[in-house]
Amino acid sequence: MAIFAMSETSVQRQPRRARRTAKGARREPQRKSSEKRTLERAFQTFTDAADSLQKAYAQLQGEVLRLRFELERTNRDLASSVEENAHMRRYLGRILESLPSGVVVVDRDGEVKLANPEARRLLSTAAGRSANDVSELALPQEIVREALELSRHSAAPAGREYAADVSAGQRIIGLVCAVLGEGDGDGSNGESVLLLRDVTEEKRQAAERESARRKESLAEMATLLAHEIRNPLGSLELFAGLLADAATHQPDLRRWTDHMQAGLRGLSATVNNVLQFHSQPELQLTEVNLGRLMRESVEFLRPLARQAGLRIELQNSLGELEIPADAHRLQQVFFNLALNAFRAMSVGGTLSIRLQWQDFDRLNEVCITFQDTGRGIAAEHLEKIFEAGFTTQPGNPGIGLAVCRTVVEQHHGTIAAASEPGKGATFSVIVPRVVVAPQPGRDWLAGVGAGRSA
Repeated sequence: MAIFAMSETSVQRQPRRARRTAKGARREPQRKSSEKRTLERAFQTFTDAADSLQKAYAQLQGEVLRLRFELERTNRDLASSVEENAHMRRYLGRILESLPSGVVVVDRDGEVKLANPEARRLLSTAAGRSANDVSELALPQEIVREALELSRHSAAPAGREYAADVSAGQRIIGLVCAVLGEGDGDGSNGESVLLLRDVTEEKRQAAERESARRKESLAEMATLLAHEIRNPLGSLELFAGLLADAATHQPDLRRWTDHMQAGLRGLSATVNNVLQFHSQPELQLTEVNLGRLMRESVEFLRPLARQAGLRIELQNSLGELEIPADAHRLQQVFFNLALNAFRAMSVGGTLSIRLQWQDFDRLNEVCITFQDTGRGIAAEHLEKIFEAGFTTQPGNPGIGLAVCRTVVEQHHGTIAAASEPGKGATFSVIVPRVVVAPQPGRDWLAGVGAGRSA
């Protein structure tokens, strides 16, 4: 029964297995067809992806090529810009090196960062310093800080001038300051530029022009006053002379007339000095008898000598020699030298005037000496006494000896002084006996005849 039952069961299972086999046989083509379609779709997807990748790669290659060309162009532009900047830097450097004005760059604290050659030349306090050494520049910090402060609060650059002791001596430096910025991204970091210029010569010329202007104004005023004084002075001298003649036999009155004549003649000499110093008229050369001119000068000076208690001695070794000269201007030289001697002597002093030949062998120059017994001239003053304005006596304008030198030089002569303190002084005037050949610009001696002795 069991065997039968197993067989029956096996018989029952066989149709099922067959049915499943038949069903599987029917599904196999379907599965294969599905796999094929899936494979086809996958292949198509792969093909599409490959095409897409190929297109992307081609685009990437094009972009890379474009970027490479762009990079090459950018590199070329950058190289050109760098070269242009380097060229501009060299160009500006040459300009900075060649500027006739000093250029100094300082930081916000006033410390020097850069100085061009002209600035180093202007401000160097030690010769032989390195061209790049800015540690020894005469740039006062207080001046720089003041200029910086003013520049930061002013739209216009601030200017200053100061005296600097540099290797070339004391100079006046003009300084102009301009602030570059306060760290606005250009690398300046609040630095400032100082422009320097040596204005010493300009200041000197300006001072000379101002001095010349003042002298011209003073000369005009002095000449006007001298002329206004000279007119009544002539009348006063005439009346003083008449009074002196009338008082010849009255000693008391003669003493008063001597005082009057001394004062008037001293004033006259001063007025003439002012006129000759400021106006300096052309010489009027004529044949002048030197002996007679000197005697007239001594007579003019005697009232001044008597009033001061002095004596005048005249020694003439030339006789009545005639020389080409401007009598009035040469006589003014005699007056000035005599008055200068009178001021240096005390009561009882003597002024000795001598006329003689300068060279007895050649006889071409005459020497006129004024020797006094006064206090003498200090050695350090001998070189300055002929300078206008130099004087050791209060109230004296100091132009008498300057007039003497000018007049003597116009006569082609020379004047010199010798002295020993405490032993008096000697002034020597040497003038030619004959007319000197005219020189360019000095033809005022032309046309005057040669001198002759009597």
